[in-house]
Amino acid sequence: MQFIIHCTDKPDSLPLRLDTRPAHVDFLNAHRDNLYIAGPTFEDDGESPNGSLLIVDFPDRAAVETFAAADPYVQVDLFESVVIKPWKMTFEPQS
Repeated sequence: MQFIIHCTDKPDSLPLRLDTRPAHVDFLNAHRDNLYIAGPTFEDDGESPNGSLLIVDFPDRAAVETFAAADPYVQVDLFESVVIKPWKMTFEPQS
């Protein structure tokens, strides 16, 4: 089952994000088989990260919640909010 995970950083948390990024990337690489896409979201300037968006595939909600809770960003309390919702692809990118 596919899910979106939309995370919003706490205010003034860029140093924490940058310090934790290598562990976060290693974590995502270890779960590559479960990822469709993953990346940061930004302020309107397009340069200041303010959160994360992932689209993932896990058997059920419990599994995706376990995955999300194990993310190093979550472990260091980077996020103000984490929203997980079931998702279904309707349109695929064109080649």
